[in-house]
Amino acid sequence: MLNGLNRVISVGVEPDKCLDWEMYGDENEPMRIGYGYDIHRLVEGRPLVLGGVVIPCEFGLDGHSDADCLTHALADAIFGALSLPDIGHWFPNTDPSIRGIDSRKILEKAVQEAVTRGWTVGNVDCVVVAEHPRIGPHLDAMRASLSATMGIRPDQVGVKATTNERVGDIGRGLAIAAHAICLLKSVCDV
Repeated sequence: MLNGLNRVISVGVEPDKCLDWEMYGDENEPMRIGYGYDIHRLVEGRPLVLGGVVIPCEFGLDGHSDADCLTHALADAIFGALSLPDIGHWFPNTDPSIRGIDSRKILEKAVQEAVTRGWTVGNVDCVVVAEHPRIGPHLDAMRASLSATMGIRPDQVGVKATTNERVGDIGRGLAIAAHAICLLKSVCDV
């Protein structure tokens, strides 16, 4: 505790969570940065979901959940900024009760863990790496979906797309990957 004081804040964090620096960091730590990465193989017979948006395509990503690698990378970035385990810890692929889970629920859990620990998402930046289909036409919808899921403004969410220049499995159209970075801000400083 900082001089035994607690501050009540208006973002729904309990007062004792705000300045418990021994548990959640020190008073000079106003922000944290996290990085996440995910990749999934492409298969026939599944919908292609990226950033919570279903993209019309003849194939989709293979995985235990809806396999949304963009949302997975973003959730892992938040978990990483909090020094918490990755999504496999929270949502193991051995749990049949979460088979086919909407990955936005995974992202909601990451944001919930941040808020519980006294942090809020400042901004995020993501890159989808795919040879095909073309991702550009869907970027605004992804930005809107991700911002709504995290409870932040769309201008706090960057989403870009690139190819892998026909190199490796991604370049041969066998997989899609995503990179994400997030900035968490201490709610005591907002």
